Amino acid sequence: MVLRREKNLTIEDLRNHPAETIEKLRGLLAAGALAHADPRRQDFYELENGSQVFYIHVSPTNGKVLLLATWPKQAVPRLSCAAD
Repeated sequence: MVLRREKNLTIEDLRNHPAETIEKLRGLLAAGALAHADPRRQDFYELENGSQVFYIHVSPTNGKVLLLATWPKQAVPRLSCAAD
């Protein structure tokens, strides 16, 4: 699913991430980011951005975004097609 929010949305950072990280998240949400809903928690999402993943909560009452965590996106191992 694509998650999109207004550019001037409120992002609350609960873990003191660098300002660049917050701005990157803001840009992703303004442009529309690929998001995966957390199947165990309502209104929680993982957003992907190239090599980084953001874990966020979007408040259903006021639309505020809480940035909970970020981590590097795991590379998908490539299958080798080497001939014997």
